[in-house]
Amino acid sequence: MTINPHPSPVPSSLRIGLLGSYGGRNTGDEAILECVLSCLRAHRPHARLVVFSRNAEHTRSHQAQADEVIDWEGVPQKPVLDALGGLDLLVLGGGGILYDGEARRYLRLVNAAHERGVPTFAYAIGAGPLREADDREAVRTVLPQMTDLVVRDEETRLVLEEVGVDLDLAVTADPALLLTPEPFTEEMMRQEGLPTGTRLVGMSVREPGRAAEKLDEGDYHALIADVAEFIARRLDAHVVFVPMERQDVRHAHGVLSRMSAPDLGRILHNPYSPGEILGFMSHLDMVVGMRLHVVIFAALAGLPVLPLPYSGKVFDFARRTGAPALVGVAREQAGLLLAEVDRLWDEFPGRQQDLTTRVRQLKALARETCARCGGLLDDIDGGTAAPRRTADLHLHDVVAPSPP
Repeated sequence: MTINPHPSPVPSSLRIGLLGSYGGRNTGDEAILECVLSCLRAHRPHARLVVFSRNAEHTRSHQAQADEVIDWEGVPQKPVLDALGGLDLLVLGGGGILYDGEARRYLRLVNAAHERGVPTFAYAIGAGPLREADDREAVRTVLPQMTDLVVRDEETRLVLEEVGVDLDLAVTADPALLLTPEPFTEEMMRQEGLPTGTRLVGMSVREPGRAAEKLDEGDYHALIADVAEFIARRLDAHVVFVPMERQDVRHAHGVLSRMSAPDLGRILHNPYSPGEILGFMSHLDMVVGMRLHVVIFAALAGLPVLPLPYSGKVFDFARRTGAPALVGVAREQAGLLLAEVDRLWDEFPGRQQDLTTRVRQLKALARETCARCGGLLDDIDGGTAAPRRTADLHLHDVVAPSPP
């Protein structure tokens, strides 16, 4: 028997932490977590993946790829800080987590990782609005210290530049563009009381708040009700509201209450995984949406989609997919919005190939984020070089994995 004098290296025993808005509050954030976990698992099958969650119980029961889950909200901080110190890499994001009232909280943990010598990677993060002094200071101070930093859209790059982050920022795309659809079965359709043999148009609404400051609840409820009625009658369709957070259900009811024919509307009431929501898109004929990830899922499904841009991130995605990019959501824009719905439906057959091409390009950009993170992991456990700073690592330094 011949003994190999150069045995294969021991499988990676890295501990990789993920910090984001995870824990079941938002289906889009859960889609991001699933995709980031898949990326890390593909690069390091034997790594221990540690998720810092806002609801550890939810993450444990819904994310089988996570090896360990740690609560970080409303708990003593010493165990959290000890866990940070035991990591080989902390991944921040992705998704829109750097906004007023939240940015400082996430970056406090990122800074704690830096103090313990842990490399950090910002995974296609989103930012804005950022007006509060404490959040701006945290962003301006902590982000330049990160080992590598990737943002998901041009809006985020502009926001960070305005805050004073002086880095050559790489712009890729939302990680959820790589989500795999799961079946949304006929039995699920029956359980939701959804009609068969008729057109279905998906709609999404959201609550006003720090991430959507310009929304006036009553004003936009009435506007969406007008749109829903127009679509139902113009396309002989039923409108199905797709909640991405539980409070979306209340706002969907607010829209239905303003419709003269609320029987033409339905709301998905049962809980579904991100993949199942993406699978539900196969039952739809069109989508009008405020929630970014409903818009993303519709684009992935190749549907005509009209984004309602309550914020820069939705406007940016509309621009990148060639969708109509309205300037806001206000009642006085009802006529313009109805005209866009009409035109989108009539012209979409001629636009569909362009959408397919643009989505393919965005998915390639999402893979570049994954490849870039993989390159950083190579630096960390290769033992030959220190992790590279953002300014030293460019997208052509790594090769994105081929699509499955």
